[in-house]
Amino acid sequence: MKKTVRDVEVKGKKVLCRCDFNVPMKDGAIADDFRIVSSLPTIKYLIENGAKVILMSHMGKPKGEPKPELSLAPVAARLSELLGQEVKFKSCPVVVCDTIKEMADGLADGEVMLLENTRYRAEETKSEEPFTGELAALGELFVNDAFGTAHRDHSSTAGLARYLPAVSGFLIEKEVKFLGDAVETPERPFVAIMGGAKVGDKIPVIENLMKKVDTIIIGGGMMYTFFKAKGYEIGTSILDADSVELSKELLAKAEAAGVKIMLPVDTVCTDDFEANNRIEAFDADKMPADMMGMDIGPKTIELYKAEIAAARTVVWNGPMGVFENPKFEAGTKAVAQALADSAAVTVIGGGDSAAAVEQFGLKDKMTHVSTGGGASMEFLEGKVLPGIDCIEEK
Repeated sequence: MKKTVRDVEVKGKKVLCRCDFNVPMKDGAIADDFRIVSSLPTIKYLIENGAKVILMSHMGKPKGEPKPELSLAPVAARLSELLGQEVKFKSCPVVVCDTIKEMADGLADGEVMLLENTRYRAEETKSEEPFTGELAALGELFVNDAFGTAHRDHSSTAGLARYLPAVSGFLIEKEVKFLGDAVETPERPFVAIMGGAKVGDKIPVIENLMKKVDTIIIGGGMMYTFFKAKGYEIGTSILDADSVELSKELLAKAEAAGVKIMLPVDTVCTDDFEANNRIEAFDADKMPADMMGMDIGPKTIELYKAEIAAARTVVWNGPMGVFENPKFEAGTKAVAQALADSAAVTVIGGGDSAAAVEQFGLKDKMTHVSTGGGASMEFLEGKVLPGIDCIEEK
């Protein structure tokens, strides 16, 4: 079991806390502060227990260069509002400079500062010197609470653990508990819902989950690759051509293992992705050659709702269709609503699934919504995540 911030003395110490403030921005303003809000329990704990708090995060992909549109200044302002106290911030193009060192040295117990976007430095994503050492020199203890980047070995994540005692914050503790318990000790029936476009991206996850689940529900763009594997016409639908044979193998493996893989029995199609002049549902094996699949169909929705209603644990990763378009949101919305109505433990694996439950106003109805799409995928795949592996054991 990994140490958490509860297991160490923080009073009077300069504590480097890595958060995930990689929030969506629109016209210079924060469009969704879910990740910031998710970090508050750890930050408040550090403040209340007298730590000198030095927060770190990346935003976007500045690729080792200072880019004003990717500055964390708006995050500092929003954090100040949410915490009810000033979060000190000064934009530094190299992240750590003499001014920043002075700010860190001048912090009083319970005060908070935020460093500039760690990806302004090219060394960050390679976990290289001198940046890792420069960050480490600012503090005495490292708290990693950035689950969204836990699958990366970066200077501000796993790199700092080479210099400082490393513990987790409450968000990583919560993510590991819900994802870990769901996969390792689920209440059964255990259902995994897999969507998204590319089968290739999800093959390792599906293979790992096949050893653990009772049912795997398939939706999203990847369903057409499975249809192709079954010899169906898929028209102009998205196809992961490299994964057709793998899809056949997966279906065979599931049958041999006694795991039920549910494929859509019908699909909603359009004649044109942009115009959508004609929209119609067809049985899975009767798609016209001149149409494109966009969502699971109404018969499939009813089958999937029934399967979810009978489940006791559900993990969901990937939408059922092009839910960003209201014309093709029905499948994803129905699955989200079925999860909201379910008595099961419901774990949403970040990314588009998290965006969907937020869009439909159902986030609060889920047991847990992960803050990290890529990290949750790798966790479900059974991989070791560097940002968690580096945390000290109890």
